[in-house]
Amino acid sequence: MNKVQLTQEGFDQLQKELNELKNVIRPVLLERLAAARAMGDLRENSEYSAAKEEQGLIEGRILELEQLIANAEVITTTGKSNRVQIGCDVEVEVNGKIESYSIVGEFEADPMNKKLSPTSPIGKALMGKKIGDTVEVEVPIGKMVFKIVKVR
Repeated sequence: MNKVQLTQEGFDQLQKELNELKNVIRPVLLERLAAARAMGDLRENSEYSAAKEEQGLIEGRILELEQLIANAEVITTTGKSNRVQIGCDVEVEVNGKIESYSIVGEFEADPMNKKLSPTSPIGKALMGKKIGDTVEVEVPIGKMVFKIVKVR
C-alpha cells in the first residue's frame, strides 16, 4: 500500500475510530455472539448469523484502519504559506460569493462539509495555486471559475 496523506486531524480521527472499534464495539459484539451461541442450534439462529456478519464487517474495518494508520503520512503545514496545499483552508470567490474549503487527505474528504481532497476536481485545480490566482474547473453543473482570496 502506498503512503496515505492525512492531516493531523484526520489521523487522530482514524486512531479514535480504531480505538473505539477495538475497545468498545468489539467486546460488546463478542458478548452478543456468546449469548447467541448459547441459544442453541446455530443453523437456525438468526441472532447468531447477524452477529457473525457484523463481526466480519467490524474486523474488516479494523484491518483497513490499521493499514491506513501504518501507511499514514501526516501532512503538516509549515508557517504561513500563500499556496494551497493539504492541511490548509482556502477562501475562494465563485459567482460573487466567498466560499471556504479545507484541503484534506483523500480518506478525509467530505465534499458536503467542504473538505476536498487534492484528487477531487476542485481540489486538484486549487493545489499549488496562490492568492490572486484564478482557476477554471469543470464540474457536473458546468464550468466554474474560482478566484483564490485567502489561504491559511
